[in-house]
This record gives sequence, C-alpha cells and structure tokens, in this order.
Amino acid sequence: MGIWALGINHKTAPVSVRERVAFDPASMSDVLNQVQELDPVSEVVILSTCNRTEIYCSSPHSEDDTADQSAQQKAVLSQWMSDHHNIDQHELNGSLYCLAEDEAVQHTMRVASGLDSLVLGEPQILGQMKSAYAVAQEAGTVGTELGRLFRQTFSIAKRVRTDTAIGENPVSVAFAAVRMAQHIFADLSHSRALLIGAGETIELVARHLHQAGVKKMTLANRTLARAQNLAQEFHAEAVLLEDIPTVLADADIIISSTASPLPILGKGAVEKALKKRRHKPMFMVDIAVPRDIEEEVAELSDVYLYTVDDLRDIIEENVRSREDAARQAEELILSGVEHYMRELKTLDAVNTLTDLRTHVDQVKEDQLQKALKQLQNGGDAEKVLRQFAHTFSNKLLHAPTKSLRKAGAEGRLEALDWTRELFQLNSAPDSDK
Repeated sequence: MGIWALGINHKTAPVSVRERVAFDPASMSDVLNQVQELDPVSEVVILSTCNRTEIYCSSPHSEDDTADQSAQQKAVLSQWMSDHHNIDQHELNGSLYCLAEDEAVQHTMRVASGLDSLVLGEPQILGQMKSAYAVAQEAGTVGTELGRLFRQTFSIAKRVRTDTAIGENPVSVAFAAVRMAQHIFADLSHSRALLIGAGETIELVARHLHQAGVKKMTLANRTLARAQNLAQEFHAEAVLLEDIPTVLADADIIISSTASPLPILGKGAVEKALKKRRHKPMFMVDIAVPRDIEEEVAELSDVYLYTVDDLRDIIEENVRSREDAARQAEELILSGVEHYMRELKTLDAVNTLTDLRTHVDQVKEDQLQKALKQLQNGGDAEKVLRQFAHTFSNKLLHAPTKSLRKAGAEGRLEALDWTRELFQLNSAPDSDK
C-alpha cells in the first residue's frame, strides 16, 4: 500500500483561494465516497479547516510504480478538486502540494501536533483531525492503512502535548483575535462583543474575551440552544443568526467563525448599524473560511475588518516562544515516522512470508494428490515417494533458478548473496577435494 497527502494551506494560498476549496461538513460523506471512487484511491480522509484543506489517501502499490507517481496522483485529485469546486485547475495547481510515503506520514503527524498550523502548537487542529477521521470512518472510507496511520498520528500528537512545552501559554487564532482587540481598545471592560457561531473557536474567543475583562457579550448562532448553553457560562445573551441586525449596532467587537458556505454579515447591514452608532468605530475579525463577513465591509471608513491572514504579525510573536518546544516535538515526530515505516516494512515481510507459504503448500498439495493416486493405482511406494520428492523440489526451484540465472547474467550479484543468506548456504565445495 502507498500513503500520500494532497492539500492546500495558509502557507501556499491566501484565504481568497482557500475558501473556494473548503468542503461543506454537511456533504462530507458524499465527497469522501466520490474521492474513494477515483483511481488509484482505496482509502481516504479529508480535513477541511479555515487554514487548510487536505486529502489523505492510501493506494495499492503496483509493479510499475515510478518516481513520478506522486505527480500522477496529484493530477487525478487536482482535476477532481477543480471540477468539484469549479475552480481553474491551473490556478489550483499553483497552491497544491502532494507528499508520498514517509513525507506524507511526517506531514500528517506535524499537522496533528500543531507544528504546521498558522499558530504554532495550537491545540484545536488535533480535535479537528480526529473529527475528520471519525467522519471518514462513518462514511466507510477508512481501512487498515489509514486506520494504522491515524492511530499512530494521534498517539504521537498526544506525546507532543504531554512531553513538550508546546501547549503551555495557549495560543490560537482566537487568542490572536482578542489580542488585536486589546491593541485597539485600551480597556475592554467598556466594550461589548458580538460573537457569531458557537463552535470551539468561538468558545475560545469568548473565554479569552472574558479573561480580558469583557463583561457584555452576545452570542449568535443558527441553533439557539447551542448559543444559550455557551452564553450561560459567560453570563452572555444568546440570539439567532437572523437577529444579528437588531443587536449589531450595540457591538464594538464582532468576531465570527461559522461553517456557513455564504456570508452571514453584509455591507448593507453594517452600514445601518454604523448610522445607529453615529459612526462609532467597529472592530471585526472574520476567522471563518469561507468568510462570514463580506469583504466589501472593509471599504467602510468606520470599520476595522481583519481576516485570519491579518493575524500573522501577532501570531509570529507567539511563535518565537514555542520554537524550542517545537524542535523537541519534531524529534518525537521523526521517531514516530521511523516507527510507523518500520511497522509497514515488517508487515510487508509478513505478507511475503504468507504468500510464500501459500505457494509452497499449493505445490505440495498438487504433487501429493498425484502421488496418492499413483499409490492407489498400485504404484511402487518407494518409486512414488522418490518421484514426489524430485517433482516437488523441481517445482519449487524452477522460478527462483530462472531469476537467479538472469540476475547473474545481468551482474546483479546481490541477488545471489541474498539467496545464500536466506537459505544459509555454505560456500561452493573446493573442486580439488
């Protein structure tokens, strides 16, 4: 089997491209099944977040595997992504990366451990990856190979969290958004926040805002019950998404992170809110991909609108404090990759031995049946046994003999050496003795 990963992330593409290739969680099961039907995909898991869309696959090896196999696999998946998302393939290919075998394994472990995140060491990605794996399991697109890979990946990510300081002083996109608000508002205790969404990211935002002194928060969500549960923890107000226009004018800080495929907050609604506020400035951070807030909102003079890409400067400050821990984490990951690849090689050996035993048993059974028939027909027992032994050994050695002769003629002497080692053959007898 082969392991490979194709993706696009915050390092290779801006949010304007990433949002166009994001997958709707509601249709993920169908998408997984579509990808699994592609040749040469046999198993598939898809991770789609605000910072990345990645497709992890396993595929059967073939006898004609070549160095450009990754390029062929990339072509198949990039064509499918281009068609599925209706995006020009040339534009898409400039942002895609494709990794195979140990490089794909290492990348998967780095992603799960937060080492490939916009915010180094952020913990959310591990939960997102576990969720992606669970969805693929439910869709029936995970088998032995990806099952083994992701179990090992989650184990390594857990070790990174517990054995290094990568998780100390938590830093995330949510934290960066609140830190930016602190730069704009001298005293957050006098500001009111409107948080759109009720997922893990918004929960983190609410927690950071609360710790920063914000006392008045409103949470808007598609499902009121979820918003109410989260609001209760922070003594906040809960409303539905359609109620946003009625509460928008009261908000100084708006931070949004939903899975909506279309913008939730448009320029017109913000203009009306600004008039009610008598053009008192509004600070907005759109963490979602695809974006929740229309990009035209940034054109309004009294609005400070930022996307996840605008948080880089703040995030880079926090990266420096985690670099030592990241180096330790990289060592753990390399060890994990080596262990995983060693397991694969061991399994390959087991499979080969199983096939060898099956072949020998089949040859033995064929010759044994012939010998039994000869005995039943009155054949001489000694003659039958000698014939059985002679034919059995000839059948077993026929193919290896041809291959070894060919290897010798071609100068591939390592094949001869391997044969002597495998069968523990002594050196050829001295002809003078």
